[in-house]
Amino acid sequence: MSGRRVVVVGAGLAGVACARELRAAGVDTTVVDRGHVPGGRMAARTLWERRVDLGASYLTVSDPGFAAVVDDWAARGLAHEWTDTFTALGDGEADSKPGPVRWGAPHGLRSLVEDLAAGLGVKRREVGALDELEADAVVLAMPDPQARRLVGDHPVAAVLDREWEPVLAVAARWSARTWDPVSPTVRFDGAFVNGDPDVGWIADDGRRRGDDAPVLVAHTTPELAARHLDDPAGAAPAAVQAVRRLLDVGEPEDVHVHRWTFARPTGRREEPYALVEGDRPVGVCGDGWGAAPKVETAWLSGVRLGRALAARLT
Repeated sequence: MSGRRVVVVGAGLAGVACARELRAAGVDTTVVDRGHVPGGRMAARTLWERRVDLGASYLTVSDPGFAAVVDDWAARGLAHEWTDTFTALGDGEADSKPGPVRWGAPHGLRSLVEDLAAGLGVKRREVGALDELEADAVVLAMPDPQARRLVGDHPVAAVLDREWEPVLAVAARWSARTWDPVSPTVRFDGAFVNGDPDVGWIADDGRRRGDDAPVLVAHTTPELAARHLDDPAGAAPAAVQAVRRLLDVGEPEDVHVHRWTFARPTGRREEPYALVEGDRPVGVCGDGWGAAPKVETAWLSGVRLGRALAARLT
């Protein structure tokens, strides 16, 4: 060990990836999170006797280092290729929208973070300010607005200038699958929704998980979410009505709503992380650091910050 101690606040993918790099470099590292389990916004919840992805919908791969991690997950049955084609819904007829291969996880995307966190001994703790932490350096693996609440007058506050939009994840279960296919030529795995005031994305959670359960997860527009942050369940009728109209399906048997106050960042930021000196170094990482807010971006941000901080401390 280097004799220097780091506390990583946040056990999402970025925080776990950062902690692994620090540990690999011999730095004494503790991970704390306010949640019961690791995962962050790659969250899944057990609903209707199965895990349902309520946060990130999928992951894509382009970086060789991340590809090696995903290949290892696939070899152990933790991740699988889902689809390279989504549907475009909204104006006009449903249409196919090809793209990169999207990956899912049989046990939910959270299981992938749990796998990487194995051995880290994540501690459950609510942190209210940096001065509560006894460490030579601190990593904040979280959206800018959450990090701003903790940093006080530390110079890192100057770079935490990115705003985030809210989203509500509305999961719904039907008695049977009646939406597939949405047209004679279009298989349905998920849909980008254009021009709808209430829903921006719909995922077929049964296809994503691989068990064909009659479960859909819709992500609301930021506008609908903003109106219902204090009453998330109040957004369910509008979101469900949009899904029923877009996919021509009946009323679901059950609905669950999850609130994401800070779901995705606005604007652009090319820097992969922040690492700022003050009374002690404070780093910030996550999918808000990098060209696009993706699962891979979060992993890369955590890895790169972990290596940079390890080099500084050792």
